[in-house]
Amino acid sequence: MTIRNLEYLFKPRSIAVIGRGKKASGSDVTVQFNLIEGGFKGPVMPINPDQQSVSGVLAYRDIASLPVTPELAILTTSLDEAPTLISELGARGTRAVLLLSREVLQDHRGTKTALLSPDLLRKHSDDGEALKHKILEAAKPYLLRVMGPDHLGYAVPSTHLNASLSCTRPLAGHIALLCQSAAVMRSVIDWATSRDIGFSHVISVGMRWDVDFGDLIDYLLRDSNTRAILMYMENTHNRRKFVSAARAAGRIKPLIVLKPRDFRAGPIEDAVYDAVFQRAGILRVNNIEQLFSAAETLATAKPVYSNRLTLLSNSYSLALLTSDTLLRHGGRLAEISAATREQLARDCRPDYPIENPVDLGDMAGPEEYGKALDLLLQEPGADGVLVIHAPASVDRAMDSARAVIERAKNRRLIMSCWVGESSVEPARDLFRAAHIPTYEAPGEAVEAFMRLAQYRRNQELLIETPPSIPEGFTPDIETARRIIQIALTAGRRRLNAYEASQVLSAYEIRTVPLQFASTPEAASEIALELREPVALKILSPDITNKSEVGGVAFGLNNPLEVLVAAAGMLEQVHQLAPDAVIDGFAVQPMQSRHNAYELMIGVRTGRRFGPVIFFGQGGTEAEVIDDVAYALPPLNMQLARDLMSRTRLYRQLSAHRGRPVDLDAITLTLIKVSQMVIDLAEVIEMDINPIWVRSDNLLALDANILIETSTAPATQRLAISPYPKELERRYELPDGRAFLMRPILPEDEPELRDLVRRIPSEDVRMRFFQPMRELPHEMAARLTQLDYEREMAFIVTTPDSLPGKSRIWGVVRCNADPDMEKAEYSILVDRNMTGLGLGPMLMRYIIDYAKSRGIKELYGEVLRENESMLRLNRALHFRVSATPDDPGVLHVSLLLN
Repeated sequence: MTIRNLEYLFKPRSIAVIGRGKKASGSDVTVQFNLIEGGFKGPVMPINPDQQSVSGVLAYRDIASLPVTPELAILTTSLDEAPTLISELGARGTRAVLLLSREVLQDHRGTKTALLSPDLLRKHSDDGEALKHKILEAAKPYLLRVMGPDHLGYAVPSTHLNASLSCTRPLAGHIALLCQSAAVMRSVIDWATSRDIGFSHVISVGMRWDVDFGDLIDYLLRDSNTRAILMYMENTHNRRKFVSAARAAGRIKPLIVLKPRDFRAGPIEDAVYDAVFQRAGILRVNNIEQLFSAAETLATAKPVYSNRLTLLSNSYSLALLTSDTLLRHGGRLAEISAATREQLARDCRPDYPIENPVDLGDMAGPEEYGKALDLLLQEPGADGVLVIHAPASVDRAMDSARAVIERAKNRRLIMSCWVGESSVEPARDLFRAAHIPTYEAPGEAVEAFMRLAQYRRNQELLIETPPSIPEGFTPDIETARRIIQIALTAGRRRLNAYEASQVLSAYEIRTVPLQFASTPEAASEIALELREPVALKILSPDITNKSEVGGVAFGLNNPLEVLVAAAGMLEQVHQLAPDAVIDGFAVQPMQSRHNAYELMIGVRTGRRFGPVIFFGQGGTEAEVIDDVAYALPPLNMQLARDLMSRTRLYRQLSAHRGRPVDLDAITLTLIKVSQMVIDLAEVIEMDINPIWVRSDNLLALDANILIETSTAPATQRLAISPYPKELERRYELPDGRAFLMRPILPEDEPELRDLVRRIPSEDVRMRFFQPMRELPHEMAARLTQLDYEREMAFIVTTPDSLPGKSRIWGVVRCNADPDMEKAEYSILVDRNMTGLGLGPMLMRYIIDYAKSRGIKELYGEVLRENESMLRLNRALHFRVSATPDDPGVLHVSLLLN
């Protein structure tokens, strides 16, 4: 990921527009006109050897003849010319290029067709891959950034930069828009302009050969003029960069995405995108109106903490319809206390029973709305109040709106819906001026409220502290890999039931004991030894669903029944699947399903985001029931529990109803499957179905594992960097005491907060530059829930103890910029451990880590009175210098690599 030189794309001081041809029309003319008409303050220099001037501006013959070095160059020439031009521009000092290529091809009949940038690459046999490589190689020596290829461009209204071919100039505002479709971007600009909605940036991302969604999100995250980021996206190239950037931005600014569902890719792929958006804290919407409505709502509305809404209206019918919409969208009507209901009845509508929705009657005016709000806003059980006003016989819409606005200073969310057309528009203007979300229809308001609730839930997941793992597990990774490699060497892509059972056992997932039999006679002998009813299953790498071909038999009571069933099974399988290779049989003792729930857990590999983990209703009818949810690995206890909560099955498991279950056992199984994904690159698909779970145990009855050869590390295919276990180090002191230095985990939050509580307040001030008795949850979550792709923290803790139960003695961290050029470090060590060398040990380790990541400089800010830290810095050869802005703070830096 990198934002290097992106400022030259969006804040250039000089621009060159390079085109060809004698006609006074085309992309170069349009973009030149838009740049000038948009009011760009710097020089705009056309380069066109075929024209004397472009849009009234003197044209230059070539790059060398330019009087000023262009920081940004816009190429409207053929893409085939781009590598040469980029080399010349880079040598001249240009740092950014926008490819706005449009070509005209003539077929054998003389018909001319205008090809836009994605289409024109079809004339290349490799879809332009070789050309892309040439362009990026030409840009690389100069660190020159390439935007596109594209056929619309971008605009930055706040700086009067309109480097686009759009005929409509976007208005200035604080919303950034990233669009993968130029047609959608044109439509959005027109839609927004007609509604007076402005933008900080409007960017058509094009084909993303260099600058992609991840880079742009990282850049906009740091742009003070951008308050929210909206995206229209159909796919993304670099999964890890996108997720990493989105997770970083999602903690600070609202990210809202409109992604159409690609039915050609199937429902699983779309469910994977939903899992990605949720993990990154992104809010997904379904149309352009919702895109901007969500941005406006998130920018103006007070936060909500759940999905409980109070409805206040002068029309019972409208309120009833609204409550129906709320329930259908998964929301809840807030509970109103009996005391408040009685007071509402006395003050607002005597002798009328008050419930939620609160019906004030069609004669209600500002007095009734005001009194009702005063009471409802004090109710602890509501996350917000939606105030609905319908035209009535005595219409006092403006006065009622003012009564609502007077209560807007309350900390609770107030939303308004004044139903009607032009007659109520002045009231809506009052709400907008007061920054109160207002909607034309109650259904829109409900949808906006539910988006607020979902956004809040996504944000909570980003900072929620997972509980510690209830028990440790040590997978036998080598055994699992050996089983998989034997199958791959034999040319098989699917493990048989016996092998799959061994892999699950290697990860301590309890399975039914299974014995292998090569013939019906061998299966009969095993049944004789077991002396109990057995299940018989065909073993074949070519058969996915054994039941469909008669490959399963249950409740066989004696060896003779097993012999007959096995012989009949072979005959039936040969008829229904004649090409299937039969390895033999699996013989298992029968299990009782008494009081057990049936579920399934598994893995799918998506096209864009790599492996995902699923959980849902199991059994033979799982596909028909279709109760399944997906999540990105790696998982912790909290993320695993959240995955479960997105299914209908979870409500059954949580409710008990006389059949309690061990939810922690299911959660831990999900974590074990997550670890399999991290460890075993060859596993691309897995179904553990069914799994029986009771109050006292969890049992996997069957598993289907699909494998393929892989040369890349397993972690490389993940969209989110997993916990880097390879960075753990164990240290022993001469006195025999041992310590473990390892990367920090989300589960470590309680112990990190305990470290801050028990060390002297002066040490805390030295670390955080402010007095602090307690580390707030939000800050502690941010310090422990790392994206290991761009930040790292190591702790010194007790070895052989579980996360969340390990006392922390010291912590050091470094946060790198998106370009991985510089990283800022910080360190905190328990004073009770001074003299053991923990501080120098942590500092040397973070220095070695930064070097291994290619970071060029490690730096920090140290208070002048922090003499011990300054002594350590000097001992490690840091350069110490004063900071001009604060004489009490010193800047320390160490050049690496």
